[in-house]
Amino acid sequence: MQALLALSRAIDRLNAFVGKYCIWLIFAATVISAANAVVRKIFNYSSNAFLEVQWYLYAWSFLIAAGYTLLQREHVRIDVLNSRLSKRTQVWIDIFGFVFMLTPVCILVLWLGVPMLISKYQSGEISGNPGGLIRWPVWVALPVGFSLLMLQGWSELIKRIAFLRGQGPDPMGRLSSQTDEQALAEALRMQAAEKDRQAASAAGTAR
Repeated sequence: MQALLALSRAIDRLNAFVGKYCIWLIFAATVISAANAVVRKIFNYSSNAFLEVQWYLYAWSFLIAAGYTLLQREHVRIDVLNSRLSKRTQVWIDIFGFVFMLTPVCILVLWLGVPMLISKYQSGEISGNPGGLIRWPVWVALPVGFSLLMLQGWSELIKRIAFLRGQGPDPMGRLSSQTDEQALAEALRMQAAEKDRQAASAAGTAR
């Protein structure tokens, strides 16, 4: 289990690194958009390339940050019923989702997307718009983004299995700056305290 947890931490670091720096893609798209507007107003000139490179940058930022978003637990969740269930039931629901929904979808996208990327690279396909850009660079974001998302799904799966085995902190808890060792120690302390309370309650009932 410790080897899997080490893998999980490595995946978390990878997606944290990507998430930290992909904001520069948004910044670049914003600068290009502003420059395009200024040039169009002052010099009455524009190009579809300016517009398409913005689309490319936005596509890259949203796709490659999907794994980081999952790491931060910022994807949309429907918690009307889930929040009323026990912690272990919530964890089992997440495990089911990662194994039978997230992973198969990611594999399917990669299975269909990689051949499409190769085809567009080999053909050198260019946008049909006048002055448009070559297409394959934006298609690279598809396998990269879904690979990062699938890896993060596996990392979250490992965390939840570790929690169920009593070898990891609560994966649904509040994100903090604690190290993994500190979080694990805190989780084990809380589990021990809960067991003590249950034992005391059982002893009182027996009397």
